[in-house]
Formats: sequence, structure tokens, C-alpha cells
Amino acid sequence: MKCLKRSHCPIAFALDIFGDRWSLLVLRDLLFKGKRRYSEFMASEERISTNILSERLERLEGEGLITKSRDKTNRRQFIYAPTQKSFDLLPAILELSCWSAKYDPKTAAPPALMRRIRNDREGFIREITARFTKSTILH
Repeated sequence: MKCLKRSHCPIAFALDIFGDRWSLLVLRDLLFKGKRRYSEFMASEERISTNILSERLERLEGEGLITKSRDKTNRRQFIYAPTQKSFDLLPAILELSCWSAKYDPKTAAPPALMRRIRNDREGFIREITARFTKSTILH
């Protein structure tokens, strides 16, 4: 399911895809926390409801940000994986994280992780990407 785009303004385009509370959190869990199955996403601390999670996964797949495939070890389950389009979004997600950690006095972001992102953003992105691909080079 693709989102209906309101305009071709770059900010509006992004907001049509990510302008809700959940889409970036699902991507966060996939990219940074290694969650791959529906039940793992359901266990997130933000407590997303099942119908919202289903809709967001469907939307992210429709937008080409994730893929969905049958789990080879349990054919009743699906495995979700990021696409290159998700990897291309990593710099923006990291920038949002740095901004939030700077201005949220109660941030849960570990200081060492935030220093790592600030000091070696490209290395951090390569590390994340390497978890999902055989190559450690970001294309």
C-alpha cells in the first residue's frame, strides 16, 4: 500500500510516508535493534497496537522501504528486512536522533552511542548496513 502524496514538496513527501508516530519507530527497531518478526516489533516499549503495526509494515513495504518474506524455519511467520531505500534514510534518522538527544533532557540515548554517531557517522552507517548485507560498503 503506497501513501497518497499531497504534493511534491520534499518535506511533504517525507511526511506522507513518515509523518506518523510509528513508521520511523518500526524502522528504528528493524535497523538498530535487529527486530525482524512481527512479534518482535510488538514487544517494543512504545506498545504499538496490532492493527497499527500491520498497517505500518504494509505501508513501509508498499513504499519499498522493507521487504517481507516467509521465515524458512517457521513458514507461518514472516521476516522483514530493510531495502537500500531504508539504508539511504539512515543519515536522516541519525540526525533526528542526535537532535533529540541534544534537546531532550531525559533522553534514553546512551551518551557513548551518541558520541560514536557524531564522531564516525559513516562508519556507524556501514556497520548497520553490514548487518543486513554481505558487503560493508554503503552504495
